Amino acid sequence: MGRKLLVRGALILAGLVLISTGLYVLMNSRTYQVAGRLVSRVDTAEKVVALTLDDGPTERTPAILRALADAGIPATFYLIGSELAAHPDEGRAIADSGHEIGNHTYHHERMIFVTPGFVRDEVERTDAEIAKTGYRGPITFRPPNGKKLIALPWYLSEHNRTTVTWDVEPDSGKTPTTDEIVTETLANVRPGSIILLHTMYPAGDPSLGAIPRIAKALQDQGYRFVTVSQLIDKP
Repeated sequence: MGRKLLVRGALILAGLVLISTGLYVLMNSRTYQVAGRLVSRVDTAEKVVALTLDDGPTERTPAILRALADAGIPATFYLIGSELAAHPDEGRAIADSGHEIGNHTYHHERMIFVTPGFVRDEVERTDAEIAKTGYRGPITFRPPNGKKLIALPWYLSEHNRTTVTWDVEPDSGKTPTTDEIVTETLANVRPGSIILLHTMYPAGDPSLGAIPRIAKALQDQGYRFVTVSQLIDKP
């Protein structure tokens, strides 16, 4: 009897480990979710890329918009609803500059082990703040830190919303220099890539400084910058 209990316990433990590992891989996957459409890169031979900027808006928005204008490129801003509520002028400036705005939840909390009601509130409150900017284009969704499990993908699928992740992330989870950001980006970009940068807070100065250099280097290689929705619409 004792041996049977040990075997049973070992099997249960192994099963729990497998389930936990599976959930961890699933919630962190950049290329798969349990329901709905997810795009991390578009399979195209055309030399087009999308630059995406996460978080904010903050008081640093004007400097970011100047950098994009000087480089002559569009970007897709994944904005946080609470930051939009706190910085309405900056949100309007992004919309007025012709850039695309996406939904990055209201509180920037990890969207795992959350209820359907929580998901709905986070997405719809942010949609409402985006509408106040005057932006009227398509609104894709990006989960904070790229994490998502059951409730979020099902909500997005039911509401025909596209989840957008990325395949190039030179400044995520580290403190690189501008040179390192540029080098890593150029080494990993492919036609159809979605580049993620964080420029809205002081730690994002190297990323902000990298924008004109990335833009020029890729344009010199024949690349063209488009918004996420323009990229997704590529045949």
